[in-house]
Amino acid sequence: MEQSRIDWPSFALCALILVGASIPLFVFPDVSEAALEALYGFIANEFGILYLLASVTAIGFLVWLGFSRYGKARLGEPDETPEFREISWVGMLFCAGVGAGLLYWCVTEWAFYYAAPPFGAEPRSVEAQEWASTYGLFHWGFTAWAFYCLPTIAIAYPYYTKKLDVLRFSVSCHWFLGDKDHGPLARTIDFLFMIALLGGAASSLGFSTPMIAACLAWLFGIETGDALEIGVVMLCMFLFALSVWLGLKKGIKRLSDINVLLAFALLLFIFVAGPTAFLLKTGLNSLGLMADNFLRMNFWTDPFTESGFVESWTIFYWAWWIAFAPYIGLFVTRISRGRTIRQVIFGMLVWGSLGSWLFYMIMGNYAMFLELSGQLDFTGIMRDINGSAAIVGALEQLPLSSVVIAVFSIISIIFAATTYDSASYTLASSATLHLKAGDDPARWHRVFWAFALGLMPVALMLLQGNLRPIQVILLIVSFPILFVGIAMSVALVKSLRADFE
Repeated sequence: MEQSRIDWPSFALCALILVGASIPLFVFPDVSEAALEALYGFIANEFGILYLLASVTAIGFLVWLGFSRYGKARLGEPDETPEFREISWVGMLFCAGVGAGLLYWCVTEWAFYYAAPPFGAEPRSVEAQEWASTYGLFHWGFTAWAFYCLPTIAIAYPYYTKKLDVLRFSVSCHWFLGDKDHGPLARTIDFLFMIALLGGAASSLGFSTPMIAACLAWLFGIETGDALEIGVVMLCMFLFALSVWLGLKKGIKRLSDINVLLAFALLLFIFVAGPTAFLLKTGLNSLGLMADNFLRMNFWTDPFTESGFVESWTIFYWAWWIAFAPYIGLFVTRISRGRTIRQVIFGMLVWGSLGSWLFYMIMGNYAMFLELSGQLDFTGIMRDINGSAAIVGALEQLPLSSVVIAVFSIISIIFAATTYDSASYTLASSATLHLKAGDDPARWHRVFWAFALGLMPVALMLLQGNLRPIQVILLIVSFPILFVGIAMSVALVKSLRADFE
């Protein structure tokens, strides 16, 4: 049964904010870029340490919760079985959580650290190579999935155990809100979430769209440019609007299942056809280096050299995950009925991290091998053209390059589609007055957000591919969610203690 009662104040305010934020990017791109640059520096330097503390706290809290007596609490009835099989559940949460942004960064991220490594290492040295192959694993590993998992548990537990009829981010603070699900405080929390999701989703699509356009341009022998990139956005919007129209089980689940199989088939091909021994050795070395330095990497504030590495990368990533976290929490809540808290925590932390690591250890290290062996000037292409062109150049070195780039393009498009149909689903849920477990928002409502999500990425493309505006947007929209995260953690513990006494 579909619920069609729209929460018009939330719907209208969020839509107006989206349009209002996009117009300056369209009309005054240069001025907007300069203003965003100044704002990023202020927030990252003055409040960046809060993001570092939040990452450590989230991991510690979830590990304690998973091993505590509360870990056996089931999201639903005590004897209820999971709604989705493990492989489908993992596929949906992974596709929603990483999106096509993973495919861009897993190939290119090492190059930034190779040229400007952390901890005072010499650029382009052996030490820089080791950190370059390791830091991506850190940024896309346990911390990312801890940020995603915390709101998942905070939302899912009250939603299923209290049998609430609203599926919104404010549910995470149900202990404090009580029966005021539509009160001013609840609306404020939900509004902050919707803005964070719009900014996070727009940023992720802003990373992946030029990459998809570059692949399609190579395949069809056409010029890349704004028109092609906007066409890619339109294609992605159409696909995830179609998926949203089909619904959760027919649309999102099927796309996720197909994409997981395609993605890991591509990884296996690159592992076998590429420099297998190098990929295996480098991957294991990176895991060991990360394990040995995990606390150091989490607590590094760079107080003496002030190289800007932490502000430009680690804080940027933590802001990205925090901006996306409420959306992932809502979506994984919807697909986790019947699982225990312990199953959700360790399923997300372990499977999510392992999946991300495989992409970095295979695709990222393959691109690094091409650079180090002299087969491709990967960093030179990134410097002179862009990261998307470098990705195409790396894939072009593989056997059956046309097939590889075609499959890579399909995976990227489906990743974008599964991320944003999930995003439009949760936006529609947040702007729906009543939504009981098992019900869906109105179809037209989901389709509206599917198309609305494409507005800001198009505006960001006018800034000529500069990463900083995207980083600023993520930092701004994630900042209020940091403080909501504290409230939801306290509310979750209080609710669990009351139920287990």
